Formats: sequence, structure tokens, C-alpha cells
Amino acid sequence: MLKKLFTSALVLVIMASTAFATEWKVDKTHSSVSFKVRHMVISNVKGDFSDFSGTVQFDGKDLTKATVEFSIDATTINTDNKGRDDHLKSDEFFETTKYPTITFKSTKIVADGDDYKITGDFTMKDVSKSVTFDLEYSGTVVDPWGNTRAGFAAKTKINRQDFNVNFSGTLDNGGLVVGNEVKIELDIEIVKAKESGEKK
Repeated sequence: MLKKLFTSALVLVIMASTAFATEWKVDKTHSSVSFKVRHMVISNVKGDFSDFSGTVQFDGKDLTKATVEFSIDATTINTDNKGRDDHLKSDEFFETTKYPTITFKSTKIVADGDDYKITGDFTMKDVSKSVTFDLEYSGTVVDPWGNTRAGFAAKTKINRQDFNVNFSGTLDNGGLVVGNEVKIELDIEIVKAKESGEKK
């Protein structure tokens, strides 16, 4: 009898902990995923990915209890130069024919003053590592069509070599043609899935 009561109580606790979390989906039309890397030491090359998706389990209030899953189609990399983009898709960089997807799955979100830090498993090519993003939360609004939306800005730095992106061209002075440090920035707008409706 006690075992049955304990099991029932446990089920109720689990249900209560998830009942208030709603699934939100990334609105790609109003979001962007970009990066920046040093070129020949003296300048930066910027690029983005045109195709990505993500879901957030979020109660709309307490971000520290949210969970995030995000996926990027690496084949859609764009630096406004087709030759360079083709090179980045090749075996010397992303190997997109073998590893077409970059993913992130959150493991922890903590408050950091007025902002947050979101840590999760970042997977690129055949490597998964824990990566932390600085996260700015802009709050929620209801748009003119009745959809509830929330906005975020996130940024981090990774070492591309940690993820087997090993192109290592060097200059005569020893500097790298492509820097190892990659700065990643995301501007994300999400919409409550059950209220997706018409998007403008």
C-alpha cells in the first residue's frame, strides 16, 4: 500500500514539474545564426547559416527551468563567396557530406546578474563538448495575431580545432590563414507551438 502511494506521489511530482512547461519553436524568419573568425591575422570573415531549427521547453517565466534543443544545417553555410563556402563544406573544414548537422542540447541554465548562462552539449562533426553561451533574455510579448513570442541573444567562443576542424594553413610569419577561435552569435525569436498561427 505504501509503495503504491509513493509511486502515485512520484508520478504527480513528475507531472507537476512538467505541466507548466510549454513547447516553443524557433521562428526562423525572425532569427539568425552567425559566426566570425580571424583571416590572415589582420581581419575578420563573417558568415551565417540559413537553415536551422530548435525547440524550447519553457514556462514563459523562469528561464533557469527551460530546456533547449537546437540544430543547424551545416550545408547552408554562407560567407557571400561561393568558392570559400564550398571550401568550408569540404573535408578540410566541416565535411558536410558526412556531418551535415551541428547540434546543441542544453544541460543547465543559470542566472548571471540580469542575464543568464546556458550550458549544453555542442556537437560538430564527430565531437561533442560542453559549451556555455552568454544569454540575454528580452522577455515575452503577444503579437497582433495573438501569438506569444520570446526573444534571446546568445554568444560564445569555441576553438575549431577542438571539433576536428583542422585546416592549418600558415603565413610566412607563422600566423594562421584561418584563426582557431570562432565567435558564434545567435539572435533567436521563439513562438509558443500551440499558438503558432499566422506569422508575419
